[in-house]
Amino acid sequence: MLHHAWQLYGRWCRWSSPFVHLLTLTVVTFGVLAPLICHRLLHSYFYLRRWHLNPMSQEFLKQNQQEGQAALHYFEKLQIPNISKTSGSETFRPLLLVTIITVQRRNDFHYVLQVASRFHHLLQQCGARCQSHRVLLCNVESDPSHHQDVRLLSSFFPMVSRDKTGEDPDPGLNQFEKEKQDYVFCLEQSLLAYNPEYVLVVEDDAVPEDEIFPVLQHLLLARFSKPYLRDALYFKLYHPERLQHYVNPEPMRILEWLGLGMFLGPVLNCGYSWATGRPGLSWPITLFFALYSMALSELVGRHYLLELRRLAPTLYNVVPVTECCTPAMLFSAPSAQRALGYLKGLHCRQGFAKDIALYSLLHAKGENAYVVEPNLVRHVGMYSSLRLNDNPKLL
Repeated sequence: MLHHAWQLYGRWCRWSSPFVHLLTLTVVTFGVLAPLICHRLLHSYFYLRRWHLNPMSQEFLKQNQQEGQAALHYFEKLQIPNISKTSGSETFRPLLLVTIITVQRRNDFHYVLQVASRFHHLLQQCGARCQSHRVLLCNVESDPSHHQDVRLLSSFFPMVSRDKTGEDPDPGLNQFEKEKQDYVFCLEQSLLAYNPEYVLVVEDDAVPEDEIFPVLQHLLLARFSKPYLRDALYFKLYHPERLQHYVNPEPMRILEWLGLGMFLGPVLNCGYSWATGRPGLSWPITLFFALYSMALSELVGRHYLLELRRLAPTLYNVVPVTECCTPAMLFSAPSAQRALGYLKGLHCRQGFAKDIALYSLLHAKGENAYVVEPNLVRHVGMYSSLRLNDNPKLL
């Protein structure tokens, strides 16, 4: 019996044994290569927060400040077009209206200028394909004249303002309810001013990605015509990267994760069999590679796998939504009207901000909503208009 056990142990521990191969692969991958390669990846479990978070946060702030200055120079050099302040003279219905909600923030970052300059540049780049798109500024500063960046932008874009100067402050109005009311105002004014087919409501610190218009063109004209998407209450174009991992209480992500393992398990097994000269597939080895690939994808970060979908608009994913957050929200005209009616009946407060309020409506009203992956905007605003923080961090 002891002799048989020793023979079995010897067979397992030979260098040609699959057990030794796979054990070595696991140790080298998770103990050496992945930590070395991924220790600077912000959204990876291998990220060395203690080493990198402070310098990366400072570098991000410095770079974002430079981008704010570049956006300021962009508009200072731009020739002022001949535009009207309102859309009454427009004789057609835009396919897409991009409404930028803005409030006065720290002047040195020029958040709204970054967002507006990027949209302006991408629309120019898009050319004839985006002729049916428009941009509207919605200034919700309590005293609109105090918003310096908007004064500059008003020469280039139509604008609406929520002027509350001279009004008595509402003692029951908290900052979360004010934000919701501002959102309702801007969405309502977007529909009244332009009557677009779709409204993209963008907060003033959500900078669009380069491919936003080609992807939206594909989604609006092809994907969103499907019955289960056509009547959605809204589509989110941004979800925080730190919340994009597979290990989440979201069934669709678990299914995606299992599907990844089921696909990569046999593929990696074939590669292993070819490299070692072994015939055919082995189910234990296939199972190992399935679990190996699932663990590696989760620890490195699902966010980085999603980036591969940017190769083509058709690869973008549209999946059921989660509650956080609202930097970029796409509404069809009918769904925008429904959302307005719902939001007017809700009172927001700490712990029940507008993103949670919108998400709560899905179950309460029997609605559906979806998120587009990967993100179509970058959230650059480390200085929040709601939560004061003198030392913001990337995480």
